[in-house]
Amino acid sequence: MSDMKTAIMDAAERRIRAGGFGAFSFRDIAAEVGIKSSSVHYHFPTKEDLTAAVIRRYSELVAKHLDRELEKNPDPVRVWTKAFRTPVFSEDHMCPCTVLGAAVQDLPELVAVEVRQFFKMHKDKLVAAGLAPNKAAELLSTLVGATILANALGDRTEYDRATKDRAKRESVAA
Repeated sequence: MSDMKTAIMDAAERRIRAGGFGAFSFRDIAAEVGIKSSSVHYHFPTKEDLTAAVIRRYSELVAKHLDRELEKNPDPVRVWTKAFRTPVFSEDHMCPCTVLGAAVQDLPELVAVEVRQFFKMHKDKLVAAGLAPNKAAELLSTLVGATILANALGDRTEYDRATKDRAKRESVAA
């Protein structure tokens, strides 16, 4: 991937994290990266193409991260709780898929497919790591909800309060 394509995707990801699909235009991205809007279109013909590419890239990075973490710690509850905590305590505050997931029914289909795949990947990996499908869904719901709560209240520690007891109670290793 070219440096310019990466820079465009990075700029789009920051804006998606901050406000979702409607939070940017190609003009915004071009200004941030220092190129013409037509150059953004050269790499990504549509906003949908760009957003889908950002979510696909993010999903692949998260999947690899989870696999590495599971090699170190086979407890999926702890691994996922820590993984979802990372964006909450970062400068970005939100996972781009969490932001987009809340409005998936209003997204262009190309983007919605990628967002759904992100959450399906999580559920499938949790089940493969030993959680029952209903427990995987409950854990994901808790983690996504805790992320939104912490962001909405502007208090990152809400994430830890919302997940602390569940992680102890449902830990596979416990």
